[in-house]
Amino acid sequence: MAQQTTNAQPLTALYRPASSAPATWAMGSLFEQLLSSRDSGGALGMALITQPPGTATPLHRHTREAEVFYLLDGSMTYRAGEQTFALSPGDFIWLPVGLPHGFRVTGSTPVRFLGLTTPGNLMALYDEVGIPATERRLPGSDGLPMGEEIARWNQVGPRYGLQVVGPPLPEEK
Repeated sequence: MAQQTTNAQPLTALYRPASSAPATWAMGSLFEQLLSSRDSGGALGMALITQPPGTATPLHRHTREAEVFYLLDGSMTYRAGEQTFALSPGDFIWLPVGLPHGFRVTGSTPVRFLGLTTPGNLMALYDEVGIPATERRLPGSDGLPMGEEIARWNQVGPRYGLQVVGPPLPEEK
């Protein structure tokens, strides 16, 4: 009889008290990594993400991961494929592997949302591109200059299966 092998983690719980997760400043935002790929045996990554008004990603797709977002605070416009959604607190969106998507934070307050990826490796991209957060807040002048960060995204992103396929969503008028 053949023996099956798995990447299963030991049967132990991972508990993180509030504000204790490793935190990164990237994209002018705060990423608190609640569950890393290493923590989950590669199965899942999860972060609490805070982003300022006006933040917009280029239209992009992931060749390896599906993503889930659950909006806690604030508002955002989300394009997924040919559909556009106005997200408000309590809204949920699932993005299958390969679906082009992008978003813009709308309104006058930051957004906070839970971001999940499966498998979980994508969350390491933010750590590699960003810098460790010294406090649980949005970065100011102590974050990376945006020009330097964009160059890092362009260099590192393809190793994570990130493909930019279009410009950011335009500002609402």
